[in-house]
Amino acid sequence: MFLNRFFATSLCAVSVLSASPAYAAHSIEGLVKDAKGAPVKNAKVFVHGSTLVVTTDQSGRFKLTEQMKHIEELHVVASGFNHASVKLSENITSYNIVLSPSLIERIDVTATPLHGSTLESATPISVLSDQELKNKHASTLGETLKAELGVHSSYYGPVSSTPIIRGLDGPRVLIAQNGLDVGDASRVGPDHVVSTETSTVKQIEVLRGPATLFYGSGAIGGVVNVVDNRVPRELERSSEWQYSFGTVADESELSFALNGGAEQALSGKDIAWHVDAFYRDSSDYDVPADPELHVDEDEEEHAEHAEDGHGSFTLANSASRSKGGTVGASVLLDNGFVGVSVGYLDRLYGIPGHAHAHEEHDEHEEHEEHEEHEEHEEHADEHEGHDDHDEHGEEGFVKGDMRQTRVQLISELTFKNSWITGLNTKFGVTNYQHQELEFDGIGGVEVGTQFNNDAWELRSDMLLADLNDWHGALTFDIKSSDFEAIGEEAFTPPSKTKSYAIGLLEEKHFDNVLVQLGARAEQVSIDSDLYSFDFSPVSLSAGLVYDFASGYNIAASYTHSSRAPSAGELLSYGPHIGTRSFELGAIFDSIDGATSLIESDMVEETSNNIELSLRKFEGDVGFVVNAFFNQVDDFYYQANTGEELDELPVYRYEARDAEFYGVEAQWIWQANQDLKITVQADSINGKLTSGEYLPRIPPTRLGTTFDYELENTSIELSVMHHFEQDKTAAMETTTDSYSMVDIKVNHYLPLAGMDTTLFFKINNLFDEEARVHSSFLKNDTLLPSRSFVVGIRGMY
Repeated sequence: MFLNRFFATSLCAVSVLSASPAYAAHSIEGLVKDAKGAPVKNAKVFVHGSTLVVTTDQSGRFKLTEQMKHIEELHVVASGFNHASVKLSENITSYNIVLSPSLIERIDVTATPLHGSTLESATPISVLSDQELKNKHASTLGETLKAELGVHSSYYGPVSSTPIIRGLDGPRVLIAQNGLDVGDASRVGPDHVVSTETSTVKQIEVLRGPATLFYGSGAIGGVVNVVDNRVPRELERSSEWQYSFGTVADESELSFALNGGAEQALSGKDIAWHVDAFYRDSSDYDVPADPELHVDEDEEEHAEHAEDGHGSFTLANSASRSKGGTVGASVLLDNGFVGVSVGYLDRLYGIPGHAHAHEEHDEHEEHEEHEEHEEHEEHADEHEGHDDHDEHGEEGFVKGDMRQTRVQLISELTFKNSWITGLNTKFGVTNYQHQELEFDGIGGVEVGTQFNNDAWELRSDMLLADLNDWHGALTFDIKSSDFEAIGEEAFTPPSKTKSYAIGLLEEKHFDNVLVQLGARAEQVSIDSDLYSFDFSPVSLSAGLVYDFASGYNIAASYTHSSRAPSAGELLSYGPHIGTRSFELGAIFDSIDGATSLIESDMVEETSNNIELSLRKFEGDVGFVVNAFFNQVDDFYYQANTGEELDELPVYRYEARDAEFYGVEAQWIWQANQDLKITVQADSINGKLTSGEYLPRIPPTRLGTTFDYELENTSIELSVMHHFEQDKTAAMETTTDSYSMVDIKVNHYLPLAGMDTTLFFKINNLFDEEARVHSSFLKNDTLLPSRSFVVGIRGMY
């Protein structure tokens, strides 16, 4: 039945949109309350199988009228409560819905076409939103997410840090914004920043494990979807703003977001608009000791050096400045919305590792360097003759200057149709440029390498009417990327990558068992001046969620997914300064560039992933335990050839079989009305099936968080211990264990009619010397010193 529907739906998808029989209106109202009978306000009531959603009022009541035959089930979601599913009856139009308290919330996930919740998915999904997202917000996406289960950070200094999901990153982890690829070069190298900003977003969704059914080849390791309100979905009048200052790098950050609109402004339709902007500036950041002392040096010498200069070292060339903004507007229709947004992002940042640590300068020198750093924001032609006299420039500093312009068009429409109940379409166009600026030896800077990427993506999710109680969505996805690198570090030739995909997702409730099935077929082409490649990845998945007792469920899934190797993995040939290596693509069999391998020898990477999850989400104690095993055939990784070229070690991409396995666990206890305790741990193993460990696999972690709520103040104390990582690849050094202790305090108060929060953070309370094993800069830098952050945020 599943495959028959896959092909039948694909053939008739266009024709059925024209058939729109009308059905009698359904008027449904209800009251949402908690277990004690108190009304639950601002609860979201979703109509299953459509984009329709209403919100309960102050008395917990809601009402909806919908001319659709498929209204058979409602989903109710509210913060602090367990998700409720309500089956509707033809003879009942009023419902009393009782929500039970939950420590683990079922948050609606927009990254999936069917918009399931975190606890209704057969594969693990994490969501950061609301106050938790604000508390964890950092200057990079990787640092914002680094404490999530199974998620680590590549940490290329404080300025460039991308998420690592279960030991996988780069071209295997897709970074998306509102469901569309961000279209940057962050997967080409760790020194390239992710072109998205978290200071003005609504939530961040992390899909752990293969998400190829939703996003294709680039998501064989997982997806990070950044969700914002750039294209408004409803008319909302609100504002948010925040200012903060951190001591470790004299970092200042200011951001704001405004939402508004006008009723019946365009042919009787409501118009909603959105504006946001941010600015962040920081100097070179402090480290607890001299980062030039590598982890394998004599411990006694290290201790003496740290004692002499403790607290007086900075990481050279780690200053940065970022700014950006977005404007967007939507027309709100009777059956959905259509909107567009235009965003701009500009980041100028030092790339650490190209200069050495230095003693802190006096205030006058720091001020001069800071002002000179600001001048770098001009375009490449304006860098000519620029005067930069900071002392590490003479040693060959490199700065990254990234600019991106992004246009998004998003629409969500509901249809009164016997075949198609909704159509969600997303279209994004991205113009990306990254310049690497180098000291020219005579007092100015020049562009050493420039990376350009012009990309666009069209994605359409067609929501299908229920067929024998199977609820599904048909996804069409077209993506194009025109990438080139010009200059000294042009280790990858210009290439064009295009992909076409169609996928089908289906789910059905069998009493207390939810079954989820999926299939996706792709066509991927990679074209360069000399080589062309074609791949046809196919992905299949099957999973179930079994609610075996009240407040408990168990989930199991199997995913077979294929990935087309990236252009960089196939075609790289040249020095990559970011990783301090000379890279050879998989088509090259020797350092002189000889190619005995032909295009047909290049194979797809294939993953077979098994997941098991056990969850408890009601009562004063909740927990989640995930276990996974991922067998990857023809895993593309960089093998050290043992050769050197221009004093750089030569790494060649090889396709070898590998396996990844591990466990993730989180336990939450609401000890009393004021105190909540969370304990979490994760462990990841990654190695070739021949027995050798893979490089930069994150270590095992164990953490505890204490959340204490007073009337107007919240206090959070977190301790995260990173164990020693001694399961290393050939020629890779081990990394010592360390513990990070952080404190966050929020004080809430009304101010001029706004909900205002004063916040204070202490990061790395005990000034721990810590190195990140998954970072290419592990032996050249430390995590930041003790930092104090103060700030204020407001909402209206």
